[in-house]
Amino acid sequence: MARRSFLRQLVALPLVGMTSWGQGTSHKSLNVMMKSAWGSDDPTKAAFPFLHGLALSEAGHSVQIFLLGEAVSLMRKSVAAAVVPVGWPPLEEALTKIVARHVQIYACGACSRARSVAQSDLDQWGAKFGSPTIFVSLVEWADRVITE
Repeated sequence: MARRSFLRQLVALPLVGMTSWGQGTSHKSLNVMMKSAWGSDDPTKAAFPFLHGLALSEAGHSVQIFLLGEAVSLMRKSVAAAVVPVGWPPLEEALTKIVARHVQIYACGACSRARSVAQSDLDQWGAKFGSPTIFVSLVEWADRVITE
């Protein structure tokens, strides 16, 4: 009998905790670095750092994005317009929202030069060329580093 009573109480514990879940609970604002090398060859994976970065920013977190490899080509407006992830609008829409939220985007300088991504490509998104030093400073700044 005591055992049943104990088990009933144990089962009820998670339910008690759920009553306040999501009801105005405060959370710590995080510094989140998103890093990606996915390019237009996989539109859905290419869009993730922007879509997830947008969601994190809208939730009140500070987000910065570092692109390298093939991902730097996403800074070209023509590429951003052509990249349509499965189940999502074109990448260009997410990028426009990211810019409006003042999320800083860095495109690896060496990767950009190798792929002829120009300053004018970055300017339309408020992006900057990144370097190994900037990459390290972002990792040190971040509470979380998310690689996609």
